[in-house]
Amino acid sequence: MSIIYNCIVYIASFCIAIIAVFQQKMKLFVKGRKETFAKLSVLKETDKIVWIHVASLGEFEQGRPIIENIKKDFPAYKIVLTFFSPSGYEIQKNYSEADVVCYLPMDSRKNVRRFLDKTHPSLAIFVKYEFWPNYLRGLQQRNIPTILVSGIFRENQMFFKPFGGFMRRALTAFNHFFVQDEASLRLLTSIKYNNASINGDTRFDRVYKILNQNNALDFITEFKNNQYTVVVGSTWKEDEELLANYINNSKEEKFIIAPHNIDADGVLKLKSRINKKVVLFSEKEGKSLSEYDVFIIDTIGILTKIYAVANVAYVGGGLTKNGVHNILEPATFGVPVVIGPEYKKYKEVVDLVALNGCVVIRNQNEFTATFTKLKTTEVYRNQLGKINQDFIRNNTGATAAVMKYINSQLK
Repeated sequence: MSIIYNCIVYIASFCIAIIAVFQQKMKLFVKGRKETFAKLSVLKETDKIVWIHVASLGEFEQGRPIIENIKKDFPAYKIVLTFFSPSGYEIQKNYSEADVVCYLPMDSRKNVRRFLDKTHPSLAIFVKYEFWPNYLRGLQQRNIPTILVSGIFRENQMFFKPFGGFMRRALTAFNHFFVQDEASLRLLTSIKYNNASINGDTRFDRVYKILNQNNALDFITEFKNNQYTVVVGSTWKEDEELLANYINNSKEEKFIIAPHNIDADGVLKLKSRINKKVVLFSEKEGKSLSEYDVFIIDTIGILTKIYAVANVAYVGGGLTKNGVHNILEPATFGVPVVIGPEYKKYKEVVDLVALNGCVVIRNQNEFTATFTKLKTTEVYRNQLGKINQDFIRNNTGATAAVMKYINSQLK
């Protein structure tokens, strides 16, 4: 099976290189990996290093509180942060708490040897998932302590299939699994892995901490002008169709929209669908923002702060096969959250829907009815907001338990 897997890695690398000629995201995927070892060249043999790997932006948010605590408690260690996906790397490539931020090279034996020679980590941390057999085997062969943080396991994963022996053996590299729920613990136990504990999701610590930072943005305050405001985050075109229809029939409410993709064509198409006064972030200078009804945020990095002014939030992605985006950021501000129906693979969303703090809509009628009720019924709005904020607060604490383990490894 190992020979087959390594052949697949080489074939996949070749195919991705061809696709990259025609697709921008794959071009970033390939080009960025060509820069990885040059970025790692700043590391010295004498450096003490912790390596943290994340798939994309959501997993980065789970790893972030761990990184920040390591930097605080162990300033002598350098942090190497690797991403698999361009959508995570491109946004966080300048993240200041990590000493090196780069793409993870493809999981070939040659790349693994070269990467581990360069980084020689004292500890490796994988976040949520991303189980690369050659990297895990390389870590194990070098006796490098390795942990999984905020892990989630599902029955349909290869580990739990009769033919999944190759992937099950890869898990022997982990010294400990910090998992989010009872189901994940039970699945690991079923394949004889007893070095696991239920620890929750470190992302709750990350978002709860947001409440203590300065979330004020002058231009958002000016636009809101003390009026009822809906904040719409990470929208896809399916979300935007429902949203535009609602906006065009709305009265006495404002909308701030942060699309998932902020390419110029997509932003202009969204703007053209809306029959209200619309201003773009990129064109806001010199405008009297309070006079506009809709503010389209065609930039990245400020959505979290914008949620602080929301009366209600809609989080996009739930009307696509990609699934809903991050609901925890608006929830931490005590904001009611509305989403589409594709959310079952996200534990925190499933839990919050079950608590009735997060409302699911499936079509235009449900979208309109839900937002009308939220606007006109303050008691209902406050009820949902309290459920959400309590949910965040009650699920904090995962980072402290992980750091206790890390302390035992690095001291």
